[in-house]
Amino acid sequence: MNTRRILTTGALVATGALVLAGCSASDDSAATDEKEFAGETIVVTSFGGDWETAFIEAVVDPFEEETGANVELITLYSADALAQVTAQKASPQIDVVHFSGGQEFTAAEDGLIAPIAADELSSSDDLIDLATAGLERGEGPVIQLAPIGLVYNTEADAPAPTSWLDLFDEAYAGHIALTDFSNTYGVLSMLRVSDVLGGGIEDPTEAITDLGALASSGDAIVVPTSPDLQTAFAQRDTWLAPYAMDYAGTLKDAGLPVEFIVPEEGATASLITANVVEGRENPELAKLFIDFELRPEAQTVFAENMRYSPVNTAVELSGDAAEDVLTGDDLDNVVVYAPGDIAADRQSWTDEWNALITQ
Repeated sequence: MNTRRILTTGALVATGALVLAGCSASDDSAATDEKEFAGETIVVTSFGGDWETAFIEAVVDPFEEETGANVELITLYSADALAQVTAQKASPQIDVVHFSGGQEFTAAEDGLIAPIAADELSSSDDLIDLATAGLERGEGPVIQLAPIGLVYNTEADAPAPTSWLDLFDEAYAGHIALTDFSNTYGVLSMLRVSDVLGGGIEDPTEAITDLGALASSGDAIVVPTSPDLQTAFAQRDTWLAPYAMDYAGTLKDAGLPVEFIVPEEGATASLITANVVEGRENPELAKLFIDFELRPEAQTVFAENMRYSPVNTAVELSGDAAEDVLTGDDLDNVVVYAPGDIAADRQSWTDEWNALITQ
């Protein structure tokens, strides 16, 4: 349970006597009854950190204020969230689960999440097609996109890149950071390289081999996580890395001279989905929570605070986000891979990759 939620509940208990002293029981009851879901609680997964901070501002607080319901947050990254929902299938303890690595495909296949119809989402007419593409497969909607392209050090002694194939340009040799395949960003970047090389998702062997050669030769380092990428740019003289737009914003906020570049062949994207867990007692409240996540107001907070691309076309951004975030028509050329296609071969790709980078 999120600490903030516990403290809020405790504060209400501690101040109960003061509330009773200031109004009658009937007045208090009448005020509570004005909100349809007063007293009800849903359990929602969070990714923690800055994401959770934005999440509370964008979704949790407005939801609690408008509905009267309580939200308990638990921090679970995607793989752990899937494992927990799977383990709890007979007696689920989570209402809304968030995934960022395509786990919604497996969850839907295994009957762990409940389908949502487009007409149950009040913003459905304003959502980009990608946001609702998975609904027919029983998956929840996409609530945020993290476009993946090239992060470039603007102080590098090399020109700004324009193509995914610039990763193999001698101008950047020794100054490249690649993401390990244990991180979905690494797999997605590799697939874009494979598309440009002609193998596509059907045969990415050449892309894996060529990227692995960069790592084994010393022309590139391999980083597993986002903090490691920040260290690479800050301390290891990295000039170029395939990575996500939102994290490029994090690096800029940290004072690093970087720019996010969409390659001429187009970016890909990591998708964050919100899903109703099957078997809980209040699916309607869970669906309403997801509906709040798709509101323009909520989408704006994530775009302006974290540089995620909004899926609601009614969003109007201001300040730096208006220039830094891909929106609307800019997302039409983003190449997205079906989670099921990735899941089928990811382990074999990872085995190939590991064999190369450990040589």
